[in-house]
Amino acid sequence: MTPPLVKAAWDHPPTALGFKRLVIRRSFSLVGLGALLVVTLAGAMLELIPHGALIFICLAATTLPFLPVLLVAYVRRHRVAAILRAYPWCEVSGHHPPRTPSIIAIRVAEDCAPTFRMFPFPIQVTDSENLIWFAGDPRFGGVVSPVGGHRPVRVVLDKGAGREWGGGDDALARRVGLVRRSGKATQT
Repeated sequence: MTPPLVKAAWDHPPTALGFKRLVIRRSFSLVGLGALLVVTLAGAMLELIPHGALIFICLAATTLPFLPVLLVAYVRRHRVAAILRAYPWCEVSGHHPPRTPSIIAIRVAEDCAPTFRMFPFPIQVTDSENLIWFAGDPRFGGVVSPVGGHRPVRVVLDKGAGREWGGGDDALARRVGLVRRSGKATQT
């Protein structure tokens, strides 16, 4: 792990701007999904849309499963901001295993390469040199971004990943929401 690039990741201007874009994307997704369902339901109730009930049922069946994920992502945006305000960006090497875009392995030290899962929406964060920026505690999770810090994404420990790395501050991890009171890592 390289030395921190700034005191806190939030102090890097592209990171703050990237977080604002993240909040806007999640807000529009949530509002758009809700508005689509409300407009379709209103059209069906007022009989403005031919076969409106059928269209509403089809839309509800295909979009309602995404609603809980969008709600959790929207509510947990505060955790991403807390991590970015508390931890610095560190440039690390990482790679996506084949055929698993939501999983990323990050090499923190020579003997430690925990596997993380991106939550809730995976993106390609590695560049051609397999370098990424990581802010957080490698034992519990954090935030990753492509080099430059402009696209922060929350990562959590993948199931089965251990706490191989010996460093870290438990109190800080608990304060920003990476760890529950029980000592287990949060999964959202």
